[in-house]
Amino acid sequence: MTEPFPLLNTLHQQGEGGMKMMNRRRKSSASNSADMMMSSSSSSSLLDSTATSKRLSKRRRARGLVSRVRQAMMRTTYLLPALIILVALVGYALGPSGDSNPIRHCLFLSYRIDDDDDDDDVKKVQYGKGPADFAFVAFYTVVLSFAREFVMHEFLRRLARKTGLSRAKQARFMEQMYTAIYFAVLGPLGMFVMSRTPVWYFDTYGMYDGFPHRTHDALAKFYYLFQAAYWSQQAIVLLLGMEKPRKDFKELVGHHVVSLALIGCSYRFHFTYIGIAVYTTHDISDFFLATSKVLNYIDHPLVGPYFFLFMCVWIYMRHYINLRIILSLFTQFRSVGPFSYHWSPHMYKCAISQYVTILLLSSLQALNLFWLFHIVRIAYRFVVHNIAEDDRSDDEDEVKQQRHCNTDNNNNNNKPGILASTRR
Repeated sequence: MTEPFPLLNTLHQQGEGGMKMMNRRRKSSASNSADMMMSSSSSSSLLDSTATSKRLSKRRRARGLVSRVRQAMMRTTYLLPALIILVALVGYALGPSGDSNPIRHCLFLSYRIDDDDDDDDVKKVQYGKGPADFAFVAFYTVVLSFAREFVMHEFLRRLARKTGLSRAKQARFMEQMYTAIYFAVLGPLGMFVMSRTPVWYFDTYGMYDGFPHRTHDALAKFYYLFQAAYWSQQAIVLLLGMEKPRKDFKELVGHHVVSLALIGCSYRFHFTYIGIAVYTTHDISDFFLATSKVLNYIDHPLVGPYFFLFMCVWIYMRHYINLRIILSLFTQFRSVGPFSYHWSPHMYKCAISQYVTILLLSSLQALNLFWLFHIVRIAYRFVVHNIAEDDRSDDEDEVKQQRHCNTDNNNNNNKPGILASTRR
């Protein structure tokens, strides 16, 4: 009576215990399966993470390689043009021979014309003009870019450091030294090329006689296109800001625009003899300009007399000779050689070309007169006030050079330097 239905109560308790045991078994089996699933998923995730890390490491290595190459090109600026030149040479070596190789037009002159002279049985080789000449100019623009950076950074930088100049002046020194080296070669070469043409010595009659001048010998054509490549490369230097700009930056940009327009138009429309004469006048004066700046940077005692020599060469070449050429456009352009009032194929010696040539050469002369004004002002300050200062120098990129000469101080005969105030 005290314990009602004890047997039934015991069975009930055992049933509850069995249910609990089964629940525990189910939980343990579920936990075991969950553990197995977790282990399998963890192993798969581990494999995925390993593959991802490998991909990331490859990307990092690739990015690191690209960044190292970029840094190397930034430090050594001639690597990129050297790589382009190497690719062109390898492509030419592996490509087909003859004119079927497109890279040949980049390396060598195109449009060869063999002309047999019946008088003395001499085979004269002439070269015509055509679109492939653009490839020649483009390739040698890259070559000159390589030459400029390689010469400046591998040779002229060491020389500039030995002079004890500041970093800003070292950059200017290297730029002018490279310019002097280039025009020391191209100036005499231009005179030699001109001596083999009817325009020797700046004979304006030969510029128009026998027009159109559609063919030239190999040296004349190479000289003309190589000079076009130089001015194209200088335009790239200007656009990329590879040289620190001065106060006459706008005038310098205008000078490059006019120069490239003159080069392109004179070559395309067969006024190359005028172009050779204008090339030569600017090349020779540019050599004296660059060397006068170099002497000034190193405070050479001959900078004063040399600056006077530079002024004489500048006035003679850029003003006297070029004004004679401009005058011939009014007096000889229509009277010497064929002339047509209308534009026609290969007969570009007409009124339109006359006006365009006058406009371009007059614009170039105006820019040269602008720089002559600064040259004369520097010379005046040097002679009268014993002060030499470049009017175009920027206070931000280089220390202003203004020095007073005291003749009573130690009798050292060291005149202050003169900074020629023009670029081209």
